[in-house]
Amino acid sequence: MATGVVFEEIYLEHETGAHPENKQRLINTVSHLKKTGLWQQLKRIGARAATVDEICYNHERMYVDNIREFIEGEGGGFLDMDTVASPKSYEAALWAAGGLLEACDSVMSGKVNNAAALVRPPGHHATRDQSMGFCIFNNVAIAARHLQKKHGLGKIAILDWDVHHGNGTQDSFYQDPDVFYFSLHRYPFYPGTGGQHETGEGEGQGTTANIPFSLADREKFVASFKETTEGQLAGFAPEFVLVSAGYDAYAKDPIAGLGLEIEDYGTLTRLALKLASKCCQGRLVSTLEGGYNLQGLPLCIEAHLRELLKGG
Repeated sequence: MATGVVFEEIYLEHETGAHPENKQRLINTVSHLKKTGLWQQLKRIGARAATVDEICYNHERMYVDNIREFIEGEGGGFLDMDTVASPKSYEAALWAAGGLLEACDSVMSGKVNNAAALVRPPGHHATRDQSMGFCIFNNVAIAARHLQKKHGLGKIAILDWDVHHGNGTQDSFYQDPDVFYFSLHRYPFYPGTGGQHETGEGEGQGTTANIPFSLADREKFVASFKETTEGQLAGFAPEFVLVSAGYDAYAKDPIAGLGLEIEDYGTLTRLALKLASKCCQGRLVSTLEGGYNLQGLPLCIEAHLRELLKGG
């Protein structure tokens, strides 16, 4: 048994120039993991392009068509005020979502115990019909629906430790009692959502949990994650754990930060694995969201992967 990793060269062809979410994030990370020897300990999972039907598990077909037509027609440009596209961005976005689906399938088939998808563009801000915050398709939301549709799972937990609230993911499941979305994030901050009062509505009441932080407090951040995963989420008893693994709460991140240190990402990973071990035979897959310190990001991901290997 092993820990799987997804990475494909197509993710580097989503060209964003000097934008904070750029290909050097993955180039530096993969290079570092190879130098440490960690890369060689991971089981490579081949990605694929998600089909349009799979993308539409979470997105309006008209939105998907509009993204494709804009990129094909214009060759790229700004999809919104924050999100840059280039000629290969539509293809890269399909492969980002598809990479996460393949990671989930590999865990479900028992080929690996757990996995990390090192993909881009990221996804947790993308809503059903709008790109946003560097995100085109909501990879983790698509993966949750895939696990339910293809594998017949019921309850899915999504843990989001990116410094920004995953508004797109929350919106997707806000009325859904079978997907628990849990986020710790800086607030008030972009995108302006994620107040503690946002706990779901209708049948989904109680399956959204937000813990906002206005000041950097790494000890409270980790303690809150522990309390919620061992309490509400353990009680929810998910059949699969997905992690929106952003690394921009890192103290040296140039965009945000909440005082977290490299070792804290190892601790968060251990706690997520503890939940997965208790509830769903250790089935866990993470997907890369934010994290923009080009020197620190590879170290944070290394800490995450080392713990996944222990769990695998």
